Amino acid sequence: MPRYKLTLEYDGGPFVGWQRQENGPSVQGAVEDAVKALTGAPAHVYAAGRTDAGVHAVAMTAHADIEKDFDSDVVRDAVNFHLKPAPIAVLAAEQVDDDFHARFSCIRRAYEYRIINRRAPLALERGRAWRIGQQIDAEAMHGAAQCLVGLHDFSTFRSVHCQSKSPVKTLDEISVSRAGEDVVLRCAARSFLHHQVRSIAGSLAEVGRGKWRARDLEGALEAKSRDACGPVAPPDGLYFLRADYEKS
Repeated sequence: MPRYKLTLEYDGGPFVGWQRQENGPSVQGAVEDAVKALTGAPAHVYAAGRTDAGVHAVAMTAHADIEKDFDSDVVRDAVNFHLKPAPIAVLAAEQVDDDFHARFSCIRRAYEYRIINRRAPLALERGRAWRIGQQIDAEAMHGAAQCLVGLHDFSTFRSVHCQSKSPVKTLDEISVSRAGEDVVLRCAARSFLHHQVRSIAGSLAEVGRGKWRARDLEGALEAKSRDACGPVAPPDGLYFLRADYEKS
């Protein structure tokens, strides 16, 4: 049975998250239903990451085993046809070896968190970024964030509902930059804890507002306690950027 790698873009606003659930529409459910409409047979779609309700994706990698051998462009276009009008798009489809797995073959994941730093409310970007009205210092946020790079116990930045076996993760890189009113946090690691990026973004915003200093963020990390975390940033500004794999 041919296996297809799919690259997906989606607006997470209307969904309860990636994973199929009973309490509302999911991205996984929509894609699986579209594949079934193409082939006439049920299919399970696996993703590189499980985004939460309201979280978006620029290039989420997924895979599905499809009973019929289609040209990759046919898979892309047909699945997109059956996805309408859901705000999900298959950017690319590619037939891959049977040992490829969107989740377990992934060696690195990258996320972006978008803040729009302005007094006026959002109109065009509502639901797609976090507006902070008070002026924030992106350089201070970037400098403070560097204490998070490397191997750490990230219990402070971990949801109480996180199912990961260990809070110890290695954060490969993190940066905060500003372009006009846009402040962007980017980070990459092999894997992340539940709500880790949103928890970090909320804590860094405290640094940007001047409520925390760099040492306060470092102290929060060292506390290894959820009570030490700053406010958790809303899901609106979080984007799954990409998944990296070993080159064959």
